[in-house]
Amino acid sequence: MDLKTTDLKQTALNDIHVALGGKMVEFAGYSMPVRYTSDKEEHFAVRENVGVFDVSHMGEFLLKGEGALDLIQKVSSNDASKLYPGRVQYSCLPNEQGGIIDDLVIYMIAENEYYLVVNASNVQKDWDWISKYNTYGVEMTNLSDQTSMLAVQGPKATQALQSLTDVKLDDMKFYTFEKATFAGVPDIIISATGYTGLGGVELYIPNEHAETIWNKIFEAGKDYHIQAIGLGARDTLRLEKGYCLYGNDIDDTTSPLEAGLGWVTKFTKDFVNSEALKKQKEEGVKRKLVAFKMVDKGIPRHGYELLNTDGKNIGRVTSGSMSPSLNIGIGLGYVTKELSKPGNEIMVQVRNKQLKAEVIKLPFI
Repeated sequence: MDLKTTDLKQTALNDIHVALGGKMVEFAGYSMPVRYTSDKEEHFAVRENVGVFDVSHMGEFLLKGEGALDLIQKVSSNDASKLYPGRVQYSCLPNEQGGIIDDLVIYMIAENEYYLVVNASNVQKDWDWISKYNTYGVEMTNLSDQTSMLAVQGPKATQALQSLTDVKLDDMKFYTFEKATFAGVPDIIISATGYTGLGGVELYIPNEHAETIWNKIFEAGKDYHIQAIGLGARDTLRLEKGYCLYGNDIDDTTSPLEAGLGWVTKFTKDFVNSEALKKQKEEGVKRKLVAFKMVDKGIPRHGYELLNTDGKNIGRVTSGSMSPSLNIGIGLGYVTKELSKPGNEIMVQVRNKQLKAEVIKLPFI
């Protein structure tokens, strides 16, 4: 392993990644595999068959008690009262200045019991933020360091895994979950969620069972061309669907309304900064997160300037890459509201050139 990664946290599957030849890099304080073969090969492995991502760096909190729903309603923008046991909800944690502390998913385990999954880079930040508002006597447990998480994604994912559980994986509706025996281990959360838009499940596993379950997944999936997939392909897959990445497309300075997350911002209840966000909705945002594809040949990268056709700055690229599926440069970025409609022409400053791009409607694929 590189010297620079020796001080990093490791997932329970670190030795497996190294043995598979994974290129290990720093990500959110962890040593993580960015790729095993090539980003493009791994991208298509998930698009066409099935791939397994170790995403054990993510954070998991358990909230229990009579005030658990009240606390979640206070700190999150979506309406968690719509949840029921077995249902998952995407949401975000607004800050007090109109930006976003983090985006997250919320699982209702049972009455007065919720499981929150947060981004790896924000575990301590989110824990402190939620704790700050915990005036409801909610029992909070940080399970992040005890929990491994595997995302098994792709059109053949559920078929590849079906022999490992009695849960009918193909019958699970998107954003639902079951707690069940998986690969012989009881009480595994099997969740019909994912960050690729290609179907499959995410599994929440106690660390001591992670290696056993990983091996059983690969054994069960060998007839389905199953592959280990790194963070590189995870990024191009999520970008082709237009899914936001915290720290790039959303952060403490971007409002959920600017980021196109109005659908998870419900003003049927009071939450942190809801009055200011409601006012922003009524007045209209001045900038919007848009998707664009390159017309001229070039690859937009995070931080590149976005310009109007007169060469005036209108924003910046928040995520960008060469799309393996489309074989053109694609990106997300904030632009002024008047240029945010699909079909509008914008320019991307790539080194010393201004390259033409077109705003499009998501998803790219």
